[in-house]
Amino acid sequence: MSNQPKIANALVLLRLSIFVVMLMWTLDKFINPQHSAGVYANFYKIGGLEANVFMIIGILELLLLLAFVIGFKKRISYGLVFILHGVSTISTIPQYLDPFNNLLFFAAIPMLAGCWALFSLRDLDTRLTVG
Repeated sequence: MSNQPKIANALVLLRLSIFVVMLMWTLDKFINPQHSAGVYANFYKIGGLEANVFMIIGILELLLLLAFVIGFKKRISYGLVFILHGVSTISTIPQYLDPFNNLLFFAAIPMLAGCWALFSLRDLDTRLTVG
């Protein structure tokens, strides 16, 4: 008996859950660009960005996430999501040095592993995909 149906089910759930988290981060750029500006200034050391810049970033992220969630061009979309989340995770390294005041940041680590798992197993991720 093949494990492919179990693997496909696990991967689609992983893809959908990563999509939900990243969608919330993307929607934040539209709904609360000031918060996004603070995040970019604090974690990425990129300050002074206007709200319209976050609208453009948000649109680009949303397009990427839509490709990701439907499994379109998996090598590219899954790879970019992995890189995007990897940059986000690496930029918060100082928070890991004070773990008990920053516990929620640790959730990024298994999510990054999930992004890598999806990228590396993309050929087995066949459930609810277009390609």
